[in-house]
Amino acid sequence: MSTASVPSAALRPGTVLADLIPASRARDIALVVGGAVLTGLAAQISVPVPGSPVPVTGQTFAALLVGTAFGARRGFLALALYALAGAAGVPWFAGGTSGASGASFGYVLGMLLAATVVGALARRGADRSVLRTGATMALGSAIIYAVGVPYLMAATGMSLAAAVAAGLTPFLIGDAVKALLAMGALPAAWELAGRRG
Repeated sequence: MSTASVPSAALRPGTVLADLIPASRARDIALVVGGAVLTGLAAQISVPVPGSPVPVTGQTFAALLVGTAFGARRGFLALALYALAGAAGVPWFAGGTSGASGASFGYVLGMLLAATVVGALARRGADRSVLRTGATMALGSAIIYAVGVPYLMAATGMSLAAAVAAGLTPFLIGDAVKALLAMGALPAAWELAGRRG
């Protein structure tokens, strides 16, 4: 069964893009492992930010896409695998690092929560239109910062103002660009799937 033969009922809210692949345990395992690997690869796109221990990376974009495309359960499992393997020593955090002691590990935990939330919203159709996708990505980013910035404060002893300046403000433009990319890609994928269904 290909996406070309997916019944139109599968394109209604309640499904996510990954549901267009024929259901099986092997599919779910491949998605979870693939989502973790994709996030790890995206984390290697890493640009240092002067004055901040947190670099600009592609991992937040990957984590939000994984959650939205896979749904809450598979998104959670993929990001949990990414976080646990990285904490255990797999060098696939930003810039090839690993371990749970870094100042930016809170962002990884935030991505785990964000992937779960955006995945749940995607099951309700939040990735089907440009505006809803934008709102979903903005919420996901806010969740990542809500966990990452306090963790940064705790790990470094920074004040709230310093942590916001080092761990949030420099990333807002990049997050806006990532949201724009998602706003184009996800609704377009659904439109294409609907044409084929």
